This record gives sequence, structure tokens and C-alpha cells, in this order.
Amino acid sequence: MTTGTARTSYQLHYWPTIQGRGEFVRLALEAAGAPYVDVAREPPGHGGGEDALMRTLGDPHNPRPSFAPPFLIDGDVVVGQTAAILLYLGPRLGLVAEGEADRVWTQQLQLTVADVVAEAHDTHHPLSVSMYYEDQREAAIERSRAFCRERIPKYLGWFEQVLVRNPAGPAHLVGDALSYADLSLFQLVAGLRHAFPRAAKRALARTPAVVQLHDRVQAVPRMAAYLRSPRRIAFNEEGIFRRYPELDL
Repeated sequence: MTTGTARTSYQLHYWPTIQGRGEFVRLALEAAGAPYVDVAREPPGHGGGEDALMRTLGDPHNPRPSFAPPFLIDGDVVVGQTAAILLYLGPRLGLVAEGEADRVWTQQLQLTVADVVAEAHDTHHPLSVSMYYEDQREAAIERSRAFCRERIPKYLGWFEQVLVRNPAGPAHLVGDALSYADLSLFQLVAGLRHAFPRAAKRALARTPAVVQLHDRVQAVPRMAAYLRSPRRIAFNEEGIFRRYPELDL
């Protein structure tokens, strides 16, 4: 979808109608100006669509199959799981520092984002992913009460401390340059603001460095262009960050 170098395009395989976990990978590719194809969003006549995604996911000749989307194909390399994809892409896209300690720290931050994302998902599917939200609504309200009042402030408060304690200053989570962890924290804040606007507002009022990082990432020229473009799928009630007013406690 994006161009700017002569390398072969990365292939991103994710559901075509939601941001979901695939959006964290899209943000990294977009921020770096890397050439990539969002396969399931391409026309079937061009080798795209959900059928293409499912054929690749179920390829019996792949000795290292992914459990579920997102997964990334780069030549002969197939990488699944959002955090693992970003671990792979980080040094290739210039979105992680060169030192081992900083790379491990960046991945730790990403895994913590993944923890929050999993908890956000479980607010609307606390009993089973195979059940409709309406069939587990009461349990969802109970789960969301703790998530909004305890977990969101705890997670954002931790990220606030990471920013404040960064020896290079609070502009980034790691060092003095944009990393994939910064992009993922931006997406987390955006998702929480969509799904839990009241709870997010309360927590973000106490975490100004997190808010500033979100705004800083949003203003990066490539990010600003992407967020305005049709490539950025809108939040909706099929993805992870779903806005059910009764859960915003």
C-alpha cells in the first residue's frame, strides 16, 4: 500500500474490516514508509481477499504455521503474533534502538501493550469468544467495572512512569527516537478513548506524558497522512476496542 523503497513489499495478513491487533503492525509499516500489501483488503482478482488470507493461514506446506492473523510474510519468512512481528520488523524499519538492552526493553513494553489489549477485549467477551456480547452482557459489565476503575489507570500510570524515567527524556518510551512501542502506545490510547471515553479521560488526566506522546505520534507527517487516509480503518464494534456505553464505568 505504501511505497518509497525498491525492496519487495511485505505481505500483511489480517482481517480486512477491523483495526484489531493487525493495526499495530500497520502503524509500524506506515511510520517507516515501508512498502506492504494488506492482502485481505486487496481485490480477489489481484490475489487478495479473505479467501487468500485463509488459504495462506492453512497452507499445509508451511512448517511454521501461524495460529491466527495477524501474520507477516517477508520472502521465505513467515512471522505470526503482533509482538513477534514487531520484534522482527523493528530493526528492519528503524523503529528500535541498536543496543540489545534497548531492544529487549522495547519488546517488554510491546508485550505490556498486548496485555492491556487482551484485557480490553475481555471486557466485552468475558466468558467466551464464541458467545455473542448480548449473551454475556452482565458478566461484561462486571469485568469492565474493574478494567475502567483499576486496570486502565494502573497500566497508563505505569507507561507514564516509563516516559518520565526515560534517561533521554519523556518524548519517547525508549531512547530519543520513535520506536514501535511509541506507535503501539498511541494506538492503545486511541482505542481506549474510543471504547471507554469517560474512563480514559479520567486516567489520562493523571498521565500527561502519555497524552503528549499520543499527540506527538499523531503529528508525525507519515502518521498524520495515514490517519487521514482510507487505509486507516475506523474503530467499529467488530474489533477489539468496542464502544458499549454501559461498559464505560
